[in-house]
Amino acid sequence: MDSEALAAEYVLLGLRFDRLVGGFADSYTGDPALRRQVSGEPPPDPARLAVAAQRLRAEVLAAELAEPRRRFLAAQLTALACSGRKMAGEQLPFADEVEACFQVTPRVGEPDEYQRAHRELAALLPGRGSLAERLRDFRRRDQVPAERLDVALHAVSSALRDRVRARFELPVGETVEYRIVSDQPWSGFNHYLGGFRSKVAVNADVGHRASTLPQLVAHEAYPGHHTEHCRKDAGLVHRDRWTEHTIFLVNTPQCVIAEGLADLGLHAAVGPGWGPWAAEVFADLGIRLDGELAERIDAVLLRLLTVRQDALLMLHRDGADEVDVVAHLQRWLLMPEKRARHLVRFMRDPLWRAYTTTYVEGYRLLRRWLDERPASTSSTDRYRRLLDEPLVPEAVRAELATRV
Repeated sequence: MDSEALAAEYVLLGLRFDRLVGGFADSYTGDPALRRQVSGEPPPDPARLAVAAQRLRAEVLAAELAEPRRRFLAAQLTALACSGRKMAGEQLPFADEVEACFQVTPRVGEPDEYQRAHRELAALLPGRGSLAERLRDFRRRDQVPAERLDVALHAVSSALRDRVRARFELPVGETVEYRIVSDQPWSGFNHYLGGFRSKVAVNADVGHRASTLPQLVAHEAYPGHHTEHCRKDAGLVHRDRWTEHTIFLVNTPQCVIAEGLADLGLHAAVGPGWGPWAAEVFADLGIRLDGELAERIDAVLLRLLTVRQDALLMLHRDGADEVDVVAHLQRWLLMPEKRARHLVRFMRDPLWRAYTTTYVEGYRLLRRWLDERPASTSSTDRYRRLLDEPLVPEAVRAELATRV
């Protein structure tokens, strides 16, 4: 098959997975005829999809393709083969599943590091009571009232969009529409519609704060998921005609890059001083935020990032009771029980069960890649590559290895 035929077969395969499990294709903006074709086929068999993914991967490796394109498709097809086997009932060790789907090895954190982070938090947080109580009191003070959430979202989005347009550029006519939802296992979700348009759903149930809303908007929109979709749509799809990028598939290596760059969005768009910057944005709305303290606390909380992955491994690798997983999250992340149970619900969802790893390992891998860039490369140029290129974790690690 030539490159166009290979890309079309990959897209068809992704759409067949989405027919098996709704939401497997996070977005599809390609030829509607391909979706109609899949809709008219007999229900797909997951075992056959796994075999088809393996065969297509072999064809990709033998084809004359640009190396970044070959590497991306091969990584994605490895993940699809694993998902097909899982859907067909094959039992895989959880670590093997994560490595096949995401090209990363999940690792537990260090309790000693968690304890050091807790001591630093204790020194930062005012008040009396337990550390968890003091953190909750601090967070209550910058809670965004439910009736102000929409206006706060739009204010932060506008401020971030201005910075992203100046730093990374955006296609003409791009837009984001925000809507408030409830009863979802996530706090925010980007739905890319094509044509440089996104709908971002924000879950009101989790409660949103002035200190975390900038991170959420940066993650979902500017310069996170929406910006990545727009720039890859403009470049890889419309300019280069790499139609495999008209579909975004969950539980694949591209998710590690997408979630890592999204979690680094505020770092890329604003950088140090984002707390006082956010405080100015909210001051115009009459919402108070101690931006400097919020930024310092966030820096310490980032060192507790792997607690979420600990919980994931406890649940799916070790077979721990949910009560123990919730307790682990409460102890080290200082989470209220309701929030911890909400997170475990996400980890138990059949589609999203391994997905927490993309946030943890994606952030760690890409933060190191950004920090260890060549002296001749700016952080903006480095981040722009994440927005524009079809990178996968294996490629990022290879670049890091050449720096040693």
